[in-house]
Amino acid sequence: IKKHGMDIVALELIRRLSKVDKHNQYIIFVKNDVDTGCLTESDNLRICTLPAAPYPVWEQVILPLAARREKCDILHCTSNTAPLLCKIPLVTTVHDIIYLENISLLSSQGSNYQRMGNMYRRFIVPTVARNSKRIVTVSEFEKENISRVLGYENKLRVIHNGVGSHFVKITDQNALNEARKKYRLPERFIFFIGNTDPKKNTINVLKAFAQYQLKHNDDLWLVMPDFNESALLDMLSKTNKPDVRNKILTTGYVPNAELPYIINQCTLMLYPSLRESFGIPILEGMACGVPVITSNTSSMPEIAGDAALLIAPVSPDSILQAIEQIIDNPTLATELSAKGLQRATQFSWDKMAESYVKLYQEVYNELT
Repeated sequence: IKKHGMDIVALELIRRLSKVDKHNQYIIFVKNDVDTGCLTESDNLRICTLPAAPYPVWEQVILPLAARREKCDILHCTSNTAPLLCKIPLVTTVHDIIYLENISLLSSQGSNYQRMGNMYRRFIVPTVARNSKRIVTVSEFEKENISRVLGYENKLRVIHNGVGSHFVKITDQNALNEARKKYRLPERFIFFIGNTDPKKNTINVLKAFAQYQLKHNDDLWLVMPDFNESALLDMLSKTNKPDVRNKILTTGYVPNAELPYIINQCTLMLYPSLRESFGIPILEGMACGVPVITSNTSSMPEIAGDAALLIAPVSPDSILQAIEQIIDNPTLATELSAKGLQRATQFSWDKMAESYVKLYQEVYNELT
């Protein structure tokens, strides 16, 4: 039921295919799931539910058999991996190749699930990239990265992600108040979307926030959605102010449709990831008209342009100084908000879907 990252990108693409393409027929292969309301069929889009199985079995056995049975002309796999043995021409979206970048699979960082996922991708992706007719990625940064590590520059394409049309400046005060009450939001807060994945840099965010509270001890809170309490306490024990927990709100999972009502009320949006192939939350904050702090690494400068405050994410001091800059300088905050609103308009899910339809046609023309 919980949708993040690649799930949202795939859903946004599927929802728009009927809108932007009235010519081709689409079959959406999905696992049997409790969440059946996130997709609906249309005249040229049919949902095909396949039996549930462990993901490698589902992807490597059940999916290619189903695609062959349905006589698909092209199979587009949207989340980094694809069947190794597939007679149908492949288009594969490779969001990133962080799992191929000097990562120890036995590292203590991250969860067991994350490490096993990285091991699976590390095994699958090089062969899938070789077999695919086109490899799509989401930023120029990641294209260069994939080309350097895997090659295949001639079949690499960049199609940027978008930002949901519901991420806007909200003026309905009653709706904002309802969200504040539902999620128990404090009056002033930083909004940080992170998790236990080491690349999300949660430990340095907590160190920076602890330093902020040591210096200022004011009413500014840190709000974090969907974060495990024991993991949070463990990370806080590594800061110089573990009792800062009393200024941190964990909201639990927030559906994507409700995120704008929280973002609109934050003092600033914090997204200082160590490594991103795109960074959708950057645009979500900008589209809601709030100042955004993000990293000067990987794809984030490409996506943010000059509309965010860029920092060195490995330095808690750099994160702290950026927070203080925005809080102490209302003029800077207003300038970033205005630039962010303009920047976010350059990215849309419709534009992304149109680019994919052109790519499908390009591949199909080569086959006929």
